[in-house]
Amino acid sequence: MQLITGGMGFIGLHAARAFLDAGEEVVLTQYRNAREPAFLKGEFGKRVHVEQVDLTSAHAVIDVVRKYDLNGIVHLAAPPVGISSAAEEYRANMSGLINVLEAARLAEVPRVGIGSSGTIYGDLPGGPFTEDMLLPMNSGSSTPAFKKSFEILAGHYADRTGQDIVFLRLNGVWGTAYQSMVNLPSRLVHAAVQGVPGPLKGRMPDPKMQDAVASGHVSDCARATQILMSRPTLKHRVYNIAGGVLVHAEDFVNAVLAVIPDAEINLEPGRSDTYKEGAYLDITRLREETGFEPEFSVETGVAHYIEWLRAGNER
Repeated sequence: MQLITGGMGFIGLHAARAFLDAGEEVVLTQYRNAREPAFLKGEFGKRVHVEQVDLTSAHAVIDVVRKYDLNGIVHLAAPPVGISSAAEEYRANMSGLINVLEAARLAEVPRVGIGSSGTIYGDLPGGPFTEDMLLPMNSGSSTPAFKKSFEILAGHYADRTGQDIVFLRLNGVWGTAYQSMVNLPSRLVHAAVQGVPGPLKGRMPDPKMQDAVASGHVSDCARATQILMSRPTLKHRVYNIAGGVLVHAEDFVNAVLAVIPDAEINLEPGRSDTYKEGAYLDITRLREETGFEPEFSVETGVAHYIEWLRAGNER
């Protein structure tokens, strides 16, 4: 049985599906919102268990960890970016991390997987990005700042305690049940299905057609997470999890147009001033050690996403 913190989130729900498909039960932590997407329908109360937990409470975390016979904990929970004050965001991230690590240690949970992010490579001049690259201290936003600190601090904790910890550098995750409408694939797909000019407005400037776009289909990323959590031993502590190939904005545009030819898409041609050569996550380590291969291409993933929305699913 696996405990997934942030289990009601986008990646958490898909990770739950991946563990179920591998024959395991899961416990999902819930803080506020509850979700029951179609791909988990009928599993809640059976193989999917839900616990309302405030991860900043050490007692609450250890109580839920001790309640179940866990094979692992996948720590994906994170406070929304930019909603809270700097101090509150710091407190939620750091107290959640140490509470999960210490609860796992006390309950002798075999492995903890900690959700990291491909954004930690953001200040490097170009890729492909590999796990052994040296990363700069500065970070352009709170996500890479916290994820870098998680890897440093939790790695030190593992060295001190002997805890088995693996860092999951997830990147550009997109696909069904996505809510925040930040990434480009979702904004393109939703606009096309709604019949409005795309992409839908986002928080950041839209890329140009030849700009690289971080890409990892959520089902593939969830399956890679399940594989890494389930292997008896791992050779490394850090793994990139993404599509493993260079993807440009125009690849998503073409994939949408292949399904909805009359979609109106307004992205500028060319490259942005911030263009970086080879900007994608290399997943050679994951491939060679586990045999993992992504099942979804940009084309098949977009087609599946459009079919999902047309079937009446809200997200």
